[in-house]
Amino acid sequence: MTWSTRQVAELAGTTLKTVRHYHKLGLLEEPERSANGYKRYGVKHLVRLMGIRRLVDLGVQLADVPSVQAADGRAEQILRTLDGELARNIERQQRMRREIAAVLDDGTSLGLPPEFGAAASDLPQPQQALLVAYSSILTPRAMSVIREQFAAPRDDSATEFEQLTEDATEEERDRLARLLAAEARRQQEAHPFIADLDASSRRDGAVARSVVAQALAEFSNTAQLDVLRRMHALLAAEEHDEGEERAERAVRGGRAGRDRADGEGPVGRDRADGRTKSAGRGERVGSAA
Repeated sequence: MTWSTRQVAELAGTTLKTVRHYHKLGLLEEPERSANGYKRYGVKHLVRLMGIRRLVDLGVQLADVPSVQAADGRAEQILRTLDGELARNIERQQRMRREIAAVLDDGTSLGLPPEFGAAASDLPQPQQALLVAYSSILTPRAMSVIREQFAAPRDDSATEFEQLTEDATEEERDRLARLLAAEARRQQEAHPFIADLDASSRRDGAVARSVVAQALAEFSNTAQLDVLRRMHALLAAEEHDEGEERAERAVRGGRAGRDRADGEGPVGRDRADGRTKSAGRGERVGSAA
């Protein structure tokens, strides 16, 4: 019993075009032809064709099919590589299912980074847009810090900043800048790396800064931008003062060290006096001799 090309393709669950493609690649040998020129496929062709289809369904590339079927030295590595790819795909699909479940169950916005869940769904649209922009540059560690901030009870300064209008007075802007600077200091103490954009970004420093600047300019009004400038000025001034204090302490420490080395301190003077007295006794002994 033999079959035509179309019949053997149907038996193997594939198409006439696919069978011809396998012939062209050399994966499936050409069958004998009948007297009238038609191909005659037998059981061995069907078995071979179904074996190729099974490997392809498992994800094996057509170029690797001969090695896997022959179980040569490359076969195991090909299958292990394929298994690793499948594991990554499964993990990705499971993550996708979790994200979809969060949208269906918790009302999480599809526009937000998935790790924020419902915590940021109530944020105003500009704040949500900032989060999305920041997620393109910040490291997972930095994003986790931001997520912790949103999960914690929000203080009045954050709400006040979001609601700040462009006609805010100088006093309002200055007071809010000081409140935000104090909160920024607390965050920096808890997470020192967050103050350094280069350390908390997974992008080039210039690119990261451009994203932050552009996002703030686009999603903040002039009063909010002014408050942020004042906040950064306060933080910079404090860092400058702290730097001067550290430098002054270092100078004092260095001077004290030199004084001790030169015998200027109380202990140094005692030691210096002792050396003088010893030298004097030595001179007297020498003179007496």
